[in-house]
Amino acid sequence: QVQLVESGGGLVQAGGSLRLSCAASGRTASSRRMGWFRQAPGKEREFVAGISWGIGPTRYADSVKGRFTISKDNAKNMVYLQMNSLKPEDTAVYYCAASNTYYTDGASWYDYWGQGTQVTVSS
Repeated sequence: QVQLVESGGGLVQAGGSLRLSCAASGRTASSRRMGWFRQAPGKEREFVAGISWGIGPTRYADSVKGRFTISKDNAKNMVYLQMNSLKPEDTAVYYCAASNTYYTDGASWYDYWGQGTQVTVSS
């Protein structure tokens, strides 16, 4: 099993910044891809950003390109999401996820999920 714990969520004003962290533990050697997803009230969970522990592309949803940056620390089994120029529409619960068999960045390809952390952006 892989355990994922997110932290860093909170309340921030529009235009502000926030950094989310995801700590991975357990059988982390089996994980090939890490991703961030978010889910707003009344909406489906959507892909935000993805990064591979090894070789692989870093990808972002069109809605966050140029504003969000995903990064990692392999030695510490940590993944981060730096969020800048935040907008009210970024308000959602953000989830960290891990994939053992990465093919594409869709929620169905991820095997493990964190509990989520709330991000609220005020206008």
